[in-house]
Amino acid sequence: MALHYDEIVRTGLSKQVADQIRAAILEGRLQVDERLPGEDELSRRFGISRPTVREALKVLAAQNLIRSRRGPTGGTFVNRPDLDAAGRAIAEASTLLVGVGTFGVDEIVTARIETEAICCRLAAANRSEDDLARLEAEIAIQRDEGLTDEAFCASDVRFHRAIVTASGNAPLRLMMHTVIESFIPVTNMLIYREHERRRSVASHARVVEAIAARDADRAASEIRGHLEGMRAVLNQALDRRASRAVAGAAEGGETE
Repeated sequence: MALHYDEIVRTGLSKQVADQIRAAILEGRLQVDERLPGEDELSRRFGISRPTVREALKVLAAQNLIRSRRGPTGGTFVNRPDLDAAGRAIAEASTLLVGVGTFGVDEIVTARIETEAICCRLAAANRSEDDLARLEAEIAIQRDEGLTDEAFCASDVRFHRAIVTASGNAPLRLMMHTVIESFIPVTNMLIYREHERRRSVASHARVVEAIAARDADRAASEIRGHLEGMRAVLNQALDRRASRAVAGAAEGGETE
């Protein structure tokens, strides 16, 4: 095992050990499925106590970088990175950033337009029949006039997620976790009372038709038009919200 056991500062020892092992994994000095030395050996090499080693391993396990297995062939092994788990971590971080106002709404919509256009182009080239079936199933759900707002928004997220999956590009799928799991819910939350469902469903259907026909240019154009329309509805909703806030503030001032 190619780990460097340099002397470490005697503060936050478990974190320092976890950081060293994590760096070895990320740099490829520790390979996927490679078995780490036991706690006694790690304790000896790092010059620290077993409880400190145990704490470091807990940190790495929480980051899904290692796993433990019991039995004669057991031990602690380097995990194979999980795309979905990494995506969830990205989505959680970006959701927090959205929540504290790091990104403006217009920035979010622009990011959606540019990235989803790329996904539609790739989906037109790479989609499978299963991909089309997933997209069409969501459109069928969205056409149900008795669907609640929450269920419609959830289907909308699944629809756009299915486009990303249909792109067949794993790195893009990872990057799109921010857009799909964070940006779409926040914009849906702002406009779900304002948008016209039938118009949205019709736009979704045109996107799927273009993807099914493997027409990359049309697919990208349709998603751009759909999201630009959403931008207009979103701006109207925000303007109305601002007007209500101003009116409420004025009324509050009059009653004082």
